[in-house]
Parts: sequence; structure tokens; C-alpha cells
Amino acid sequence: MIMKKVEVKELSENFFEAIGKEWMLVTAGNKEAFNTMTASWGGIGWLWNKPVAFVFVRPERYTYEFIEKGDFLTLSFLGEENKKIHAVCGSKSGREVDKVKETGLKPLFTAQGNVLFEQARLSLECRKLYAGEIGPENFLDKNLIEKWYGGSHGGFHKMYVVEIENVWMR
Repeated sequence: MIMKKVEVKELSENFFEAIGKEWMLVTAGNKEAFNTMTASWGGIGWLWNKPVAFVFVRPERYTYEFIEKGDFLTLSFLGEENKKIHAVCGSKSGREVDKVKETGLKPLFTAQGNVLFEQARLSLECRKLYAGEIGPENFLDKNLIEKWYGGSHGGFHKMYVVEIENVWMR
């Protein structure tokens, strides 16, 4: 594998920048079938005495189906130089487009069968721990509902809390 495995404690990443500005690919599935999507909402932290990430996915997204079927997902950070890949993976559905072919992404597969990409500078291989649906009744700031879920935005996200089991770096 082109990427090397490092310990979680070795990460010195500014995830505010990495997630919010660089973005990430959320990928689920296996060698036979997988999908990836661009995400810019999420975070990294410590919960239940474990290193975790949390990500938000709308049920309308094709990747959602793969996340729901499996126990794992990966978060891949491709660097600013790969914004075009993010543009495709964030605007086109894997139901209609082969994102690997369209973007030139080069999949790599871990020993557990999870999907990473050769272009990634950093990938987190994660196991699902918790999932919960975001609902309008739980918003304390009701303005967020119209801003992020009104009109043509789509349905409410599902939040996944995932344990970071392996960290891969280029």
C-alpha cells in the first residue's frame, strides 16, 4: 500500500481547516461496490474513551446506503490540489456517474476491505459506534432549520459517531 499506517496520537492536524476548507471524502462499501461523497461538516474528538470522528450524511445521498449496510467508513483528505475531485464527488451521484472513472480517483483497499484513495494525504479508517437522526424538534436555534433544511436543501442529516481505528498517511 502506498500509504503508511500511523498512530492516532501522532496526528497534529488542524481539523477545523481540513474539514471546513479542504473538505473530505466519506467513503463506504468494499472492493465489489462502494461510493464516496464530499463532506465539509464533521469533527474529530474524544468520546467514550476512544478517538472518534463524527460525520453528517443526508439519507438522499447514495453513500448513505453503503454506510447503512456496513460497519465501517473512511474519511479521506485529498489536499487543496484535489478540489476538482471534491467538486465532482459533491455534486454528482454515484447512482448516475462512476466517480472513480470521472475523477481519476485510485482506490486502495485496507486489510479490512475498506476503501482509501491513492490521492489522499490522510485517511481515517473508522468503525461505526452510534447513529442518530437530526430532527427539527431538537433544534434550539430554529433559524438553522430554514437555513439548512428549508427549500431544496434535502432531508435532515443522520449523524454517525465513528471510532478511528486506523490512520493512514502518504
